[in-house]
Amino acid sequence: MAGRTVTRADLSEAVYQKLGLSRSESAALVEKVLDEICSGLARGEMVKLSSFGTFLVRSKGQRIGRNPKTGVEVPIEPRRVMVFKPSNVLKSRINGGPPVAEAD
Repeated sequence: MAGRTVTRADLSEAVYQKLGLSRSESAALVEKVLDEICSGLARGEMVKLSSFGTFLVRSKGQRIGRNPKTGVEVPIEPRRVMVFKPSNVLKSRINGGPPVAEAD
């Protein structure tokens, strides 16, 4: 499955094309939005974007893992991981189904 990667520059260009802001204003707007999402997640908050999905941080406890090559057991330290849960609207768009109304 070879797809194209959407970059910050692509997002900035889309804002520039759709809203008519200058390129530098568009880039600053995209950076500010991404910074707000990152800051919220770093504080442990859930970030919900309606009709897109929810980003949240989960804590994973310590566990024992295994090196698949050697079979040696190694401890995996506790850590926090980011999780994304797509909305039903996004799932429907991805799967080509009929549009779904998002319920808040």
